[in-house]
Amino acid sequence: MGDWQTLAVERRGEVDWVTMNRPDRLNALDDTLVEELSRYFGDLATNRDVRIVVLKGAGRAFCAGLDLQAGGNRHDWDTIDRLRHQRSIAEIVMRMRYAPQPIVSLVHGPACGGGFAMALASDIRIAGESVRMNAAFVRLGLSACDIGVSYFLPRLVGASLAAELMLTGDFIHAERALACGLVSRVVPDDQMEAAAAPLIDQMLTTSPLGLRLTKEALRMSLDAPSLESAIAMEDRNQILAATSPDFGEGVRAFFEKRRPDYSRKVPA
Repeated sequence: MGDWQTLAVERRGEVDWVTMNRPDRLNALDDTLVEELSRYFGDLATNRDVRIVVLKGAGRAFCAGLDLQAGGNRHDWDTIDRLRHQRSIAEIVMRMRYAPQPIVSLVHGPACGGGFAMALASDIRIAGESVRMNAAFVRLGLSACDIGVSYFLPRLVGASLAAELMLTGDFIHAERALACGLVSRVVPDDQMEAAAAPLIDQMLTTSPLGLRLTKEALRMSLDAPSLESAIAMEDRNQILAATSPDFGEGVRAFFEKRRPDYSRKVPA
């Protein structure tokens, strides 16, 4: 999928372990990291070899947000240039959501601004005990509504807590993040990968098509205007999955009390 300067991508079976790799800058987003994250998540749309993605940060942080010291000649930019750059960062979280693979983020240390947004855009968040997340933009003279945070955060924690965090820029730490459902579990930093392992293994026992359709329906149902709309999407996906050879293999494995082998592709 390409040579990387600021990412480390390790393929383990059907899982990509993607590490933001600027530890000396707390994995802050410079132009290269923005471009590589966008390219990586964009390429997932047509990648059938990768079934799950694990996203993490090297060193002491997940991602400390935009690298304010890597501005270059941005003071010369006009409004169109600034909008283009803004959208290039926002594209990362949109591509994360539209990627068919579930994304598990292992979040430790600072996860601020754009790093907070990427954590929120993930499907599953496992926090290290050191995690400290915030909508940093409002503390820098900007709006806290940036890179999808105003969309994701209220849906995850409710309107009141989202407003508190976004209007103040206050940090949310591990214990409170777990209590409000922002993360699914909290573990010592050095145990995050071990905590993710059983979740990954369980997802890998599902059919490739079923896993993709489940992520799609979950995403669509967040914005479904009615119960009927959500059920219509579920019905469509179930019929697609039922006509796949994977369904027959899944049923056989269930009755034979074994792990499914979805590479068989045997008709039901």
